[in-house]
Amino acid sequence: MKYTVTIEIALPLQKVVQLLADLTLVPKWLRGLVLHEPLNGMHGEVGTRSRVVLRTGQQELEAVETITRREPANLQEIPSGTVVRFEREIVAQGMWSAGRERLTEAGPETTVWASENEYRFSSLPMRLMALFMGASFRKQSLLHMRDFKAFAEQGTDVRDATD
Repeated sequence: MKYTVTIEIALPLQKVVQLLADLTLVPKWLRGLVLHEPLNGMHGEVGTRSRVVLRTGQQELEAVETITRREPANLQEIPSGTVVRFEREIVAQGMWSAGRERLTEAGPETTVWASENEYRFSSLPMRLMALFMGASFRKQSLLHMRDFKAFAEQGTDVRDATD
């Protein structure tokens, strides 16, 4: 299963990249995050593996995330016109996924975030679930992006949400 979702954020590319790359801020916009701890390496660096636990309703998903690409490597001063890429693989029981994030400058105060997602399931029940619930994966990805946008633009913290 593959899909791409895109959102426009009313902030400069440099600011968006800094917010996305800061692990201390992730709980403020990634709904359901219970734990994100590096097993080796430094957060965000290529090759770093992290244990990630996410909760949706009463279910928890534990997975290992591996950073497979980050360009440019230095995120401190990004030249105008640069496309910033973050890529990761996530492995959980019965599932493999890849996220390919592409951030581009749409103007001096606007960033476009395109997120390409791919999922593969190893068991028949998981494959069937993906057939029937594929739209919910896309909806969840877009929700995370909208939560980030609200956090970045207005300071909205998902931990304060009542829904």
